Amino acid sequence: MNDLGLGRAVPRIEDLRLLRGRGRYVDDVILPGTAHACVLRSPHAHADILSVDVAAAKAAPGVLAVLTGADWKAAGFPDLPRPSKRKRRDGSPMYRPSYPALASDRVRWVGDPVAFIVAETRDQAADAAELIAVDYRPLPAITTPLDAIAAGAPRVHQDCPDNICFVHLLGDKEAAEAALATAERVVSHRFVINRVTAATIEPRGCAGFYDPNEDRYTIYPTMQRPHSFRASLARVLQIPEMNLRVVGGDVGGSFGMKSPVYNEVPLVLWAARLIGRPVKWIATRSESFVSDAHGRDLVSEARLGLDKNGKFLALLVRNVVALGAYTQSGSDGAPTTNLGTLANVYTTPAAHVDVTAVFTNTNPMRSYRGNGRPEAAYVIERLIDIAADEMGIGPDELRRRNLIAPDAMPYTSPLKFVYDCGEFERNMDMVLEMADYAGFESRRNDSRARGMLRGIGISNSIEKASSPGYEGAEIRFDRGGAATILCGAFSQGQGHETTFTQLVCERLGLSPAEVRYVSGDTDRVFFGEGTGGSRTATIAGAALHFAAAKIVEKGARIAAHLMKVEPADISFADGLFCSQKTNRTLSIQEVARAAAQAGDLPTGMEPGLTATHVYNNEVFNFPNGSHICELEIDEETGLVELLRYSVVDDVGTVLNPLLLKGQILGGIAQGLGQVLMEDIKFDSATGQLLTGSFMDYAMPRAADFCSIAIQSNPVPTESNPLGVKGAGEAGTVGAVPAIANALADALSVLGIRDVPMPASPERLWRAMQSARSAG
Repeated sequence: MNDLGLGRAVPRIEDLRLLRGRGRYVDDVILPGTAHACVLRSPHAHADILSVDVAAAKAAPGVLAVLTGADWKAAGFPDLPRPSKRKRRDGSPMYRPSYPALASDRVRWVGDPVAFIVAETRDQAADAAELIAVDYRPLPAITTPLDAIAAGAPRVHQDCPDNICFVHLLGDKEAAEAALATAERVVSHRFVINRVTAATIEPRGCAGFYDPNEDRYTIYPTMQRPHSFRASLARVLQIPEMNLRVVGGDVGGSFGMKSPVYNEVPLVLWAARLIGRPVKWIATRSESFVSDAHGRDLVSEARLGLDKNGKFLALLVRNVVALGAYTQSGSDGAPTTNLGTLANVYTTPAAHVDVTAVFTNTNPMRSYRGNGRPEAAYVIERLIDIAADEMGIGPDELRRRNLIAPDAMPYTSPLKFVYDCGEFERNMDMVLEMADYAGFESRRNDSRARGMLRGIGISNSIEKASSPGYEGAEIRFDRGGAATILCGAFSQGQGHETTFTQLVCERLGLSPAEVRYVSGDTDRVFFGEGTGGSRTATIAGAALHFAAAKIVEKGARIAAHLMKVEPADISFADGLFCSQKTNRTLSIQEVARAAAQAGDLPTGMEPGLTATHVYNNEVFNFPNGSHICELEIDEETGLVELLRYSVVDDVGTVLNPLLLKGQILGGIAQGLGQVLMEDIKFDSATGQLLTGSFMDYAMPRAADFCSIAIQSNPVPTESNPLGVKGAGEAGTVGAVPAIANALADALSVLGIRDVPMPASPERLWRAMQSARSAG
């Protein structure tokens, strides 16, 4: 039992079937009589639709249905889910454009869905799509945040003249400006944080059918939150939730991208009802680039004020953030919900952030791993390095002078985060030692002798995780004594099956062979919210923790009845109920079998050994850590090589160090991709996507990494019964600024202070050539 318990590096249980090709992804769902769908998408970033002629497509071989925006309107379906609670600068409601599943009068990005074609085969549907004649009248397009607010900019939505969706303000502007006015030194910089895409290993897709006997729909989608997904989709279909079943299988990555109800999902179910057969739609990789929601894409103008000793006095930030052509449910979160990371782990007394969210003729935007945290950490940590350079203070020393001390907890930052615990200086001390920071200059000199530019970058980071909300869990023993875990949390590769099996096995003294894990099916899991925002270990873990306690409590009453003692006389450990008043013991399996026999139960007790719990999380927790990246840049080619990477993270109680390391490594990979190579690029004149495949959009590979050393400095939080903090996004939050700072440090010998993302070899080479010419 102890080898499986919490805190042990247990390999993932689910990997055995996944590595053998036995996973069940959406494209593996084969329903009898399935028809296949294709989406006709706009080739223009902005255009009026003058006419749509589908006659030839409907007559094409194998075609079963062709649906257009006019059909969607005629059927009376509402818009797709989108946010509504934000405000504009004058206090009026946010601009909330209509968002139908199919465009009917105007398209607003390259990839905007225009028609939905269903045929016997995928190829027949694609062939028919090419027969649809759409008469477009192209219009001017805008693709960047600053272009959207420029004077005379084209309107993405005709009745939104300034292209501004909403404005979000946080902090005390007057206090920040007053403190900046008294500062000995003010450093400022404009940061352009480029757009990226999730590029999940499994593209989006869905398969579904309609059962006329029950008047009920079933959908197998790629998603993150089964129960809330069902609620949103039911509203679009205008049906009661009970008439819709959502079934999730394995998901090959999401990172926030697959969370909302996309256009294709209600279209699949609508088409299935119309043709009386199941329908499946699976995106191609090229289609994913033009149809998936993207992430990041903002311009941040930031100022940091310091006194003569390097103490931070104030931070003032102005962000202009692209939302794309439409808002999706949750797409207002990335620009707003994690701005507190700008204040980070430092004692800055005053701060203010001004966010303007704007429409552009591009894919909709939403949360992507980190959901605003990496961008915020990048801004503050780059500012600190700029200040350290200008003031002649070591980057490590400047950070140390401003760190929040453990005895200052609870600590309320000027951007409203309330930290309950953390050892920020110890994090940094540990990572400095791991990275041999003191010996770096010698290594830099060695590299310089070989014609290489060597740099080192530090980042501290903290994030708000496990937002207030709920999660449901159930533990259900069968008559044979085996247990089934049913949980509302839904994995997209995090390893929930392993972690939750560990938790239940430890609490109830079971072996993995006696436990089965079920999630993702709204007909089987009684209640839940889903996975996102580094919340699962905290909220779902706590729900299982309390459900297990209820199992033990009921089991003790049954055992006491069978042993003829009082429940208070029963103790439970390692799967056994026993009492000092009798020499008899009962295993939890024996108690479970007895629970199925009414004659073996105390009077009035309901048969069955099962328990449910819905845990309501009321406060955030704050994972934090320190990263150090060491790298070299080849002066002749601009190629970057990571040489050494060190991480110390505090995610509270570590449930499984092996899975934690996997989460940190994955996050670092996505941070590296952001800084060095990944870039969604549009043609500024036409809005055409220029990086529409992996031939154009660079992805990090194993060869781009060095060995990554990871240590934990766990400071358990008292905000939940397990003491855990979120871990899923921490790697990305720390990696983006650490790698960026290392690049800037390497280039500083040439007088280069900053390189915009992504720092591709070509961009680095050109920067070095320009610096040499100027020098």
